[in-house]
Formats: sequence, structure tokens, C-alpha cells
Amino acid sequence: MIITDTHTHLYSEAFDEDRIEMINRAINNGVSRFFIPAIDSSYTSSMLQLEKDFPENVFLMMGLHPTHVKDNYKKELQHVEHMLKSHKFYAVGEIGIDLYWDKSTLGIQQEAFQYQIWLAKKHKLPIVIHCREAFNEVFDILEKEKDTDLFGIFHCFTGNFEQAQQAISYNMKLGIGGVSTFKNGKIDKFLNKINLKHIVLETDSPYLAPTPYRGKRNESAYILKVLEKLTSIYNISTEELANITTQNSKTVFGI
Repeated sequence: MIITDTHTHLYSEAFDEDRIEMINRAINNGVSRFFIPAIDSSYTSSMLQLEKDFPENVFLMMGLHPTHVKDNYKKELQHVEHMLKSHKFYAVGEIGIDLYWDKSTLGIQQEAFQYQIWLAKKHKLPIVIHCREAFNEVFDILEKEKDTDLFGIFHCFTGNFEQAQQAISYNMKLGIGGVSTFKNGKIDKFLNKINLKHIVLETDSPYLAPTPYRGKRNESAYILKVLEKLTSIYNISTEELANITTQNSKTVFGI
């Protein structure tokens, strides 16, 4: 059984004291594939070091996170473009729009999101979308960019059933993590209406730890709690769910 964490910030400062032990703990629990989203250029060297330390397990993305789209965003986008030309990456992400923290940057967030979609298409890579309080804004751009070259993952999906269907219509898998285990998470109420071929697993560690770890530091090994929740929703074995979602991740990332 191979379990894939399609979204984990293993380079986060939250893991500085026990990063190697934490990663090995996940591997020992069957989580052997880690896809690492970018935030901005300040984390690039740490990401490359992770890949060097765990070459069989760690697969990197490159992108500019929407909450880090600031005054220097054009320079950051140049960094993304340079890295995509000079190193192997498996997705452009995480990219998107976040209106929870700062609505004043919507215009440049939209510009950065669309530009990075173009980069993904140019390099024939999937995108990994961050969307917080911005479904309409994200969907507007995806509608403009919709074609056979647009595909990827709607990371940390927290929308309703109709929004899930719309995301899927843009060739997006739904990234399902700890929120599915929350009492007020809501997505567990309709997930069984979504074909498993559209689902991938993630943790978003160190954030959004699943029940019973909610509020604590998340880590990739805790994806087992997400796996456990989804086996009850879909009424299939843990092994079958792990295999299907890992195969889905291979379809997206090409490895």
C-alpha cells in the first residue's frame, strides 16, 4: 500500500527541530510520496535540500503563494519562471487567490495567478490551487483559461457540492485533508457523491491537523486519519482507497 501526501510543507519552520524524524515517521507509516508546494523564493533552497535528502520520496512544485503576492511580486514571478526553466518540478503551485487575509491585493493576485497558469501550460505542468474566500474569483480565471492544457488539484477543497462539480469541470482533482474529519467541516456530507477518481489526499502540514489532533501541529503521518475518514465515507478498504488516490496523484503529477 502506497499513500501519497499531495500537499505538505515539509520545509516549514514548524519542523525545524525534528524534520528528519517527522518525515521518517510518515514513511514508516506507509506515506512514501510527498509533494511539496512553494510559497516564495525564500523557501527555494530549503525545498531543494529536502529533495536532495529524500530523492525517492520528495517531489517539488514551484510557484508564488497568493498571500505572498506583495509589491515585489513581479520579481518573485521572475524567480518562478527561472526555476521552472532550470530545475525539474512536478507542478506550478501553490497558486491562486486568498481574500481572507488581504482583499486589497486582489488585482495583483489575479495577475499572478493567471501568469502562473500560463507558465504551467508552457511547461505542460499541472497547477495546484489555493483558494480562500475566493471561489468566484478563482473560477472566473479558470473559466478564461479552460482548455485541455489546464489541469491539476484544487488544494484543501472546502467548498460545497456545486463548487466541487465546477472545480472538477476544469480538470481539477479535489485535495482532501484534515477538514474532512472536522465536525463542522461539511465536505464529508457530500463527498460520497464525488467519484473517487477525482480525489487526492493531502495534509497541508503543518496546518489543518485532522481530528483528534486539531489545533496541534500537523504532519504527514496524520494523513492516515484522513484515509480512515474517507474509507468510512466511501465504504471501501484502506488499501483500496490509498491505491486509488495514489494513482490519481500519478495521473496529475506524471510520477
